Amino acid sequence: MKSTPGFWQAMDQLLAHSKIAIDRPRGSQHPRYPKMVYPLDYGYLEGTSAMDGEGVDVWVGTSPVNGLDALLCVVDLPKREVEVKLLLRCTEGEKQLALQFQSQPPHMLALLVRRKETPNKKDSTESGSSQ
Repeated sequence: MKSTPGFWQAMDQLLAHSKIAIDRPRGSQHPRYPKMVYPLDYGYLEGTSAMDGEGVDVWVGTSPVNGLDALLCVVDLPKREVEVKLLLRCTEGEKQLALQFQSQPPHMLALLVRRKETPNKKDSTESGSSQ
């Protein structure tokens, strides 16, 4: 699957001009579902807006490579919402942890979209899903 030209550069620009607020640190419990524990730092980009009216969600990993190279598209059937969640500085294992956390069948399903090229090269996209 190919992305629209400039998609990943636009995402990079959004990140470059936004402060990340971590409101659910790694190891913390979900406020409504205490059995769900956040495997990575989770927060949002201040001064942005997602479909739910809140800031754009972001998972922050521990990779020494700084950058956005994937995102999750999440369908939450009970809320009747679809959201995009950015994966910043995530190792491959951390991407899988975020995907597993966001995939709670049959009510919530996620799709992992990877950035194939490095931020300075031509954009293209490949997908992988939780199913």
